[in-house]
Amino acid sequence: MCADIDYQNQSDYVHRLHQLFGNKGTKHLDLACGTGPHVRYFIDKGYQSSGLDINQPMLDIAGVRCPEADFILQDMCEFTVVQPVDLITCFLYSIHYSNGIERLKSCISSAHAALSDGGVFCFNAVEKNKISNASVISHTVDYDDSHFVFSSGWNYPGSGDKQLLKLSIEKSTPQEKQCWQDEHPMVAISFSELKSLLEPYFEVYTFEHDYEKIMPLDGRSGNAIFACVKI
Repeated sequence: MCADIDYQNQSDYVHRLHQLFGNKGTKHLDLACGTGPHVRYFIDKGYQSSGLDINQPMLDIAGVRCPEADFILQDMCEFTVVQPVDLITCFLYSIHYSNGIERLKSCISSAHAALSDGGVFCFNAVEKNKISNASVISHTVDYDDSHFVFSSGWNYPGSGDKQLLKLSIEKSTPQEKQCWQDEHPMVAISFSELKSLLEPYFEVYTFEHDYEKIMPLDGRSGNAIFACVKI
């Protein structure tokens, strides 16, 4: 499912943002870290990295991948840390798993409380008013004598703070074809609404969703990277 994700490029990009806007500290926490691929790259860059997720089996895999890191079973909308960190990341649009404005507010407050002075909270997000329900992104991969097609797309009803991430997986072998469909409830929010939630806590910078180049958001894109500096 994640075969085409360039975890290293994403991690390198956020590292550059932290060098530009952050306090240059090396204590890092990855929210919704999953099996820890981003954590691995931050460790390799010299960070004291840790991860947080609500899925213990994923954290078990992350611990094997990154034995140097600490992994915490907590909800990213209500988490605490023992010591402040300098950089908090939340990749792959996982900030939307907050699933509701109030829980998103709690996530933002928790991140602010966990950061040291001048620390950075960095994540990517989608603008609810620019979602095309007909738009689907797909990729394929061959694995263990099977051919997989993984597709995902946002679905927003046009009002409110709820949207769905619709997922589809097809698995084909010489003997059979299997299909799975799933829907994940996600929070829906506009960029202006998101900035208004962030600005009491952070100095907010928004960038184009391009991990190759750091460019200010032009206002037309429906995807953005947020770099939020604790104030």
